[in-house]
Amino acid sequence: MTEWTGKRYWLIGASAGLGEALAHKLGRLGAEVIVSARSEDKLAALVDELPVSASYQTIDVQDIDSIRAAVKAVGPVDGVVFLAGAYWPFGAKEWEPEHANTMIDVNLTGLVRVMGEVVPDMVKRDAGHIVITSSLTAYRGLPKSIGYTASKAGTLSLAECMHADLRKTGVKVQVINPGFIRTQLTDKNDFKMPFLMEPEAAAQHVVEHMSGSSFKKSFPFGFSLFFRLAQFLPDGIYYRLFG
Repeated sequence: MTEWTGKRYWLIGASAGLGEALAHKLGRLGAEVIVSARSEDKLAALVDELPVSASYQTIDVQDIDSIRAAVKAVGPVDGVVFLAGAYWPFGAKEWEPEHANTMIDVNLTGLVRVMGEVVPDMVKRDAGHIVITSSLTAYRGLPKSIGYTASKAGTLSLAECMHADLRKTGVKVQVINPGFIRTQLTDKNDFKMPFLMEPEAAAQHVVEHMSGSSFKKSFPFGFSLFFRLAQFLPDGIYYRLFG
């Protein structure tokens, strides 16, 4: 189990939704929380609400200079949780180039940029905790999910590679694969979302995972089992069911 008191955790993409809920939970456990996103007003309001020592630092994960400035301002941390995300629902028949590019750039390339600035220091110290947010959609391609599903498959693969490299060091790497969470992003969906979670419930899953030693957590369990089993279906059956 993780001892949270006195630990410094940097949550990137924490101005709302899951990140905001996670900041509250970690704060109540005694961790010092640094929250980051692009919106300074939202970050300042969140810090005022948090129960313990907290601060904020603006960041744009699409801008390497912004990331480097934020890393320098925040200083050494015990853990980094990457929650930044962009999402628009559309398929290949109505391809939206700008939105597709932004999803890849924020969700995947933004993650790579941030990891490139924080992982070397953790490796040098042989200490640190990295939590990466992927998605149940990462397990297999889905219709009307151009950009988002591809980016999340990339984040899951990156997390797996990092875990393979660092699992016998002092740097702990974990990944979470949540289903639907009620946020301003999922508000864009015009379809019924099975097992839709509130941010607070999803954050509880994340805290429990962070407190343990396992690498990967996919939730909610029943819904995640559906996606994980879909990996093993032959293409003809899979696309008949999901297409």
